[in-house]
Amino acid sequence: MNTTGYIERREQIETYFDRTAAKAWERLTSNAPVGRIRATVRAGRDQMRSTLLSWLPQDMRGLRLLDAGCGTGALAMEAAARGAQVLAIDLSPTLVKLAAERHAQQPQIGRGQVDFRSGDMLADELGAFDHVVAMDSLIHYDVPHMEEAMLRLAARTRCSILFTFAPRTPALAAMHAVGRLFPRSDRSPSLTPVSEPVLRTALEGSIGQSGWHEGRTLRIKSGFYTSQAWEWNA
Repeated sequence: MNTTGYIERREQIETYFDRTAAKAWERLTSNAPVGRIRATVRAGRDQMRSTLLSWLPQDMRGLRLLDAGCGTGALAMEAAARGAQVLAIDLSPTLVKLAAERHAQQPQIGRGQVDFRSGDMLADELGAFDHVVAMDSLIHYDVPHMEEAMLRLAARTRCSILFTFAPRTPALAAMHAVGRLFPRSDRSPSLTPVSEPVLRTALEGSIGQSGWHEGRTLRIKSGFYTSQAWEWNA
């Protein structure tokens, strides 16, 4: 793995979410009115979050979940409501602070808890988990970096890893050619569309060698939002 390349990419993503577009993401992940394009992205992300949550146990009491790239914390809070002990981590301290503030304003449902932190989702010191969810947090990385991330997560995960990737399709390439989600001043680092067969081969040759196997998958397209969920089980 090219560690230098991974770190450089991680720093670009941290700068974007923590400084450039924090306000835009705060609005996008709220109920505030947004423009037509962002509304399609909001709808797509809501559908994706619901999909990933539907692949987790309904009763999560006694289970530890890593929300890898938690953003403003919506998925973490819903998992906690099912009883999970959630470690929600994101590169952006600004978004983590917002997530913690939103969580504090919510009624405490269920027996779960959320530990919000800012930092690297791959850090070994985070410990072991029953389930990991990485929603739209690996979509900026290429296949070798995604493979390395999955290897590091799988080594500390007991049951399942749910993640999303940007599928390589002509439609997605065209949308990237004509413009991205946000205005020029707060555009994100470009996504890295990957081939599903290539990614499958890479994962089968890495985590597949230690008993992991693929499960459900679902592609969600909503306007400018295109992302594919994939489940891998131990």
